[in-house]
Amino acid sequence: MKATDVVVVGGGLGGLAVAALLARGGRRVVLFEKARHLGGRAHTTSQEGYHFNLGPHALFLAGAAARVLARLGLELKGRGPRGEGGFALRRGRLHTLPTGAVSLLTTDLLGAAGKLEFARVLAGLNRVDASTLVGVSLEQWLRANVSRAEVRELVAMLFRASTYCADTELMGADAAVAQHQTVLARGVRYLDGGWIELVRGLTAVADAAGVQRVISARVESVTREEEGSGRSRVRGVRLADGTEWAAEAVVVAGGPGDVASLLPGDAVAAGWAARAVAVKAASLEVGLSRLPRPEALVAFGVDRPWYASVHSAWARLAPEGGALVHVAKYLGGRDTEASELELEGILDVLQPGWRMQVVTRRFLPGLTVMHALPTAAGLGARPRPVVEHVRGLAVVGDWVGPEGLLTDASLASAEAVALAWLGAREVRAA
Repeated sequence: MKATDVVVVGGGLGGLAVAALLARGGRRVVLFEKARHLGGRAHTTSQEGYHFNLGPHALFLAGAAARVLARLGLELKGRGPRGEGGFALRRGRLHTLPTGAVSLLTTDLLGAAGKLEFARVLAGLNRVDASTLVGVSLEQWLRANVSRAEVRELVAMLFRASTYCADTELMGADAAVAQHQTVLARGVRYLDGGWIELVRGLTAVADAAGVQRVISARVESVTREEEGSGRSRVRGVRLADGTEWAAEAVVVAGGPGDVASLLPGDAVAAGWAARAVAVKAASLEVGLSRLPRPEALVAFGVDRPWYASVHSAWARLAPEGGALVHVAKYLGGRDTEASELELEGILDVLQPGWRMQVVTRRFLPGLTVMHALPTAAGLGARPRPVVEHVRGLAVVGDWVGPEGLLTDASLASAEAVALAWLGAREVRAA
């Protein structure tokens, strides 16, 4: 039997962040990761000098992740788009993407009345109090606030791009509006070298704080002892090789299915896993020796949930003169599958002649974008980071807590655990 103060199960971004925050606050922390590398879905693969993330990743500069990274002293290099090189893709044709007054006037996506309504909706988005939209789906909000179908289609495209989710009927309006407001506030950043740089930065901070990392080690269960009235308390964890660690507290940084498997017989955790609807996407990543059309950098599907972006136009992800392009299809609602041929067709429109410039490529048909889509029940209905019925247990992930989506939710829940277990003064001091 080995002992520590806190065990963190999972070495993704949320696990690394909570481990670093707790260790900085004076806790002895041991982190277990079942894979051979840290980072989880933030892993980056280098091929022929091209840095492939697991799908198109973006850091929201006004989101919780940027706040937590700043608290940990991490500053990551890279840039993000400011409206340049953008197109809307509808019925197989590229149209001017309305990102400002001039492009809205010149685009042929909408007629005069549609342009006026689109401008009105966009101008009002920042004034919407997202917390008042609990109980309303994004589809219901769109139909109540956008009268013209062609405008509604275009606004839905914007929400899809900021949330990575295509299912407007299931997604909660509060989460979608809050997320889009985050994008409007400060935009996004693509990271030089890929998201592995974020993993390296968090790992360095955790190491400096004294976190003990154990790689290729699978935790089999969280050990508990009953306290009565349906409550229990954490004793530690048991690994697949039979090793046991005693701990005052355990943080599980993973999906709802991971939590349920580590807590066999726990009805609450089983319910989290049963209700979760994962958000998926298909991604085609292509490294090109050169870009056939340098002026065409981004395309958003209007009538289909498509997205294509030359991320290397803003971040160092390709060799000098080369280009790295992400083509994705957001899966959900009526679109649940994507073929490689379908995504190639999008690139044919945006970058005709790209096939002659291919250096390396990769197709991923079913990436997990979020472990649980936030529904109309509201962000406040998601599980709390500090678990109430198991003393000493916390969960961290993109499906946890009342703040943010994607990486923002993961790091916000990590911060919430540290604040609850250390106190605001200790977290600030660290």
